[in-house]
Amino acid sequence: MVITLEQCVPFAIVLIALIIELTPAHFLYTGPFVTASPALAAVTMGPRGTMAAGAFALTISVITATYNEAWGSDQVYSNLLGLLLVSAASVTTSSAVRTRRQSELDQIRRIASAAQEVILRPVPARLGPLRAASTYLAAETGAQIGGDLYEAVHTHYGVRLIVGDVRGKGLHAVRAAAAVLSAFREAVHYEDDLAEVVDHCAAALRREGAVTGAVDHDVRAEEFVTVLVAQVPESFVVQLVNRGHPPPLVLSNGKVRPLLPTSPLPPLGLEDVYSSPSAEVESHSFAPGDRLLLYTDGVIEARDRDNNFFPLAEAMAAVRPSTPLAFLDELHDRLMRHTEGSLADDVAMVVADRLEDDHGARPSTLT
Repeated sequence: MVITLEQCVPFAIVLIALIIELTPAHFLYTGPFVTASPALAAVTMGPRGTMAAGAFALTISVITATYNEAWGSDQVYSNLLGLLLVSAASVTTSSAVRTRRQSELDQIRRIASAAQEVILRPVPARLGPLRAASTYLAAETGAQIGGDLYEAVHTHYGVRLIVGDVRGKGLHAVRAAAAVLSAFREAVHYEDDLAEVVDHCAAALRREGAVTGAVDHDVRAEEFVTVLVAQVPESFVVQLVNRGHPPPLVLSNGKVRPLLPTSPLPPLGLEDVYSSPSAEVESHSFAPGDRLLLYTDGVIEARDRDNNFFPLAEAMAAVRPSTPLAFLDELHDRLMRHTEGSLADDVAMVVADRLEDDHGARPSTLT
């Protein structure tokens, strides 16, 4: 448990009073300082900490009264009575405040959990020819949603997936993520061209940025979103459009390979800044038994105490064969051990296993 400077103040005040009482300066009246220490403790500590401060103050009061041979005086007894009353009141107050704060925190968490279900709902365990799972870890303590995004939808074009990362933090990042996800969830069902789906996401981000007051002007000027959109049709391929996002990884026959884009494209929101060719859908082999991992840069940029990045490809290959959910659990454990439980950025991961197709399709010769 970490003890803050504010929590040390009540005990420091009592120690100062002890020093005064044990020196020639004991003519100074220290009773009010000692009596106030439990009340100060109640501001920064819970009931146990407040009780500890009160007990410490009471012990010091007994020691100083004995040392100065002050027993029998009305002042000593009035100080002790005042200290007991203040301690009891402080413990009661601290307990009530703690209960109220916990109730408020629980309510906020329930709201955040409901918001997460809307913005970042879990990926279904089965999507057509895929078994899938997802995980999200917010770097900010107590947070459940942030600037990372993901989704997987089964459509008549195949299974379509997206993973993305909004630059920055805070509510503007959540709004941008929600705008991109909403556009994706709608467009995937009626746009046959995967590049058009991405264009819809870009247009939604521009509309969100144009809303007056929705985003600070300086933030809006620098806002962008890296996204990777994937499609798994009936044939044994995965089709990708990558807009500035880390390339996905495929685990096939014990080996991990990145699916690098042939023509790098700028993130959403930077189309007017960087000239680039039109987005083209790129296809890669994705055979039965292969495992596809989509992730955000919070995974590969996670560092250990020696400033080494998390070796995602090696970790992916080292995870024992398991279901997608168990795979993500083990990958999560490896990531947390690498960072010693401290993440510098949000983390989102989606894993999909290619199953045998019900329509008799055969593996593609694409690489």
